[in-house]
Amino acid sequence: MKNKHIIWIILAAALIIILGTYLYTVNPGTSDENDTSGTSYTSTSPSPSNPVRLIFIHHSVGESWLSDEEGGLGIALRDNNYFVSDTYYGWGPDDIGDSTDIGNWWDWFRGPESSNILNALYEESSQNSDYSRLSTNPGGENEIIVFKSCYPNSDLRGDPDDPVPSIDNNPLKSQDYNSEYHTVANAKGIYIDLLEYFKTRQDKLFIVVTAPPLSEPANADNARVFNQWLVNDWLKDYPYDNVAVFDYYSILTNGGNKLAYSSGDDYPNAEGQQKATEEFVNFLNNAYNQWKNG
Repeated sequence: MKNKHIIWIILAAALIIILGTYLYTVNPGTSDENDTSGTSYTSTSPSPSNPVRLIFIHHSVGESWLSDEEGGLGIALRDNNYFVSDTYYGWGPDDIGDSTDIGNWWDWFRGPESSNILNALYEESSQNSDYSRLSTNPGGENEIIVFKSCYPNSDLRGDPDDPVPSIDNNPLKSQDYNSEYHTVANAKGIYIDLLEYFKTRQDKLFIVVTAPPLSEPANADNARVFNQWLVNDWLKDYPYDNVAVFDYYSILTNGGNKLAYSSGDDYPNAEGQQKATEEFVNFLNNAYNQWKNG
C-alpha cells in the first residue's frame, strides 16, 4: 500500500513538471521594465529580428489600447520586438500632443512648425501612458510612426460626393472635429496632402489607424464611406511601401456603422481592444516586412 502511494506521488509530480514546461513554451513572456502580466500575442507574420523603435500618437482610446489590463497592445508590440514610445495630451512643441484630429495632422506633417514637431517625434523615447515594453532602447530614431484620431472624428459632415479641395483651399487645415469644415471631402484633402511629406521620408514607416466609431453616430454613413476610401483608395496611386492603413474602425464596428464593443459610452471595451490588438500585430509585421523587403 505504501509503495502505491509513492508511485502516485511520483506520477503527480511528473505531471506538474510536464504541465509547467508546456505552459512556459506556449507563453514564455519577455523581460521588460514594467509589469509583465497580461495576454501574450503571437503573429503568423515574422516580427523584426532586431528591436525596432515605434512611436504611437494617440489620446485616451489609444491609452486603453496600449494598457496591459485592457487592450494589451503594449505587450503585443513588446513581444514582437518593437520598442514603443508614445505621445499624449501636453506632449511636444506648443503642446501639439493635445491636437490629434484629422485637420491637425496637417500641422504635424505639413504645417509651418512641422519640422520642429517631427524632430521631437522621431527622437521621443518616453512613455506617456502605462504599458509594458522592451527594457532596452535600441537607439536611433523612431522608425515607425503610428497615428490615430479619436472617436469624435467619426462624426464627419457634408456630402461624401463633394469635390475634394486643393490643400491651399482646404478650410479644415489646423481645425478640430468641432469645426463646420470637418467634412468627408475636406478630410480626404488633408490625407491626400500628407502623402507629399510621406514620400520624402521613405526611411520611415507611417501607419494610419482609422478613427474608432461612435456608439450612437449621427453621421454613420459618412464615417463608413470615409474609412473605406482611406483603406481602399487613398494609396492606390502612391508608389511606395512606407504608408499603410489599419482599419481599426471596421474591427470595432464588426463591419457595421457604430461601436459594437461599447464599455457603456463611446470608449471600446477590453474585448474590442484585444481583438484589434490581435489583428494589428499581423498587420504591422506584414507592413514592416513589405516596407523593408519590398
